[in-house]
Amino acid sequence: MNRINQLLDEQYVVAYLKKRILPKYPNFVDVEKVFIKPWKKNIWDTTYHVVLEFRTTFVGAGGKTEELPIFCTAHSSEPRKNVYDSLKFLWRHGFGGGHLSIPHPLYYSKYFNGTFYRGVEGSHLYYFIRENNFPIIEDIIPKTAKWFARLHDLKVEPTQDLSQENSRIRTVFPGVEHILARVKNDFPEHHDFYQKVYEIFMKNEEDFLASTSERWLVHGDAHPENIIRMSKEKIGVIDFTDLSFTDFARDLGTFLQQLEYMCNRKINDRNYPAKIQKLFLDTYFTERNIELTPELQRRIDNYYNWTCIRTATYHLLRCDKNPERAKSLIDQVKENLNF
Repeated sequence: MNRINQLLDEQYVVAYLKKRILPKYPNFVDVEKVFIKPWKKNIWDTTYHVVLEFRTTFVGAGGKTEELPIFCTAHSSEPRKNVYDSLKFLWRHGFGGGHLSIPHPLYYSKYFNGTFYRGVEGSHLYYFIRENNFPIIEDIIPKTAKWFARLHDLKVEPTQDLSQENSRIRTVFPGVEHILARVKNDFPEHHDFYQKVYEIFMKNEEDFLASTSERWLVHGDAHPENIIRMSKEKIGVIDFTDLSFTDFARDLGTFLQQLEYMCNRKINDRNYPAKIQKLFLDTYFTERNIELTPELQRRIDNYYNWTCIRTATYHLLRCDKNPERAKSLIDQVKENLNF
């Protein structure tokens, strides 16, 4: 039996949380029940990739109950300890409190190759984009810019606890060689373009990083589904698999592309994405007290185009392939780069 299935069994999970999580909450004396909600449930014979929420009812000393969202992100072969290390790192540097928050790391399980953490509660930015809720979108965007500005301004020395592979376009999972091989096999008509464009992306990044010794802490996977509105005043950012030290322009280019892509899918006003992209950048640069120079714009554009291709690759290689959606993104990058 695939071991991860144990985390889908309520009796097992209650006993497991009593043993592993309850000691971390001294104000509680018992775990009464748990409701299991799989957010990602890819389980095969012996391998898996899951994100599970355990909506857990804890019991206090006086019998009063409180429900908390306990999450597990686990993968049978990809590293997940880096998620725990990343959350601990940010928690130590003050990201657990205030109005710009993150999940609370609890522990790493070697047995499940998974990180357990207390989640942030609320709805993600993409939900409000789907609902065309413009006032809330325009409230979340400046807070998001401030969260990234705070991350990028964090003055800390690079640490081996964080992912090294995910700090470069060449090596970010699953790696350029793997992508090119899959595209060549499944969609050979796109292979030459992929090869050329990845050479451009990697050279641009490597040239900049070779020109400076400075590195910034970046989230690495900035998009609307990872921005959670916890309350009117508070947002949380989730999914720290790719947290690493590299060029801060990566977060900007990635977020701007994904924001535009998701808005274009759900909002009919073609001018709206540019409006909130500007709101994001204006807030970000004001918060950091830096200017958008032509050189920085080129770096942002490089990551924007790379994210376009990453999204196209997702549509090409996923189980239910969507080559038409991928082609529109490929054509956009060709136009951007004058191919």
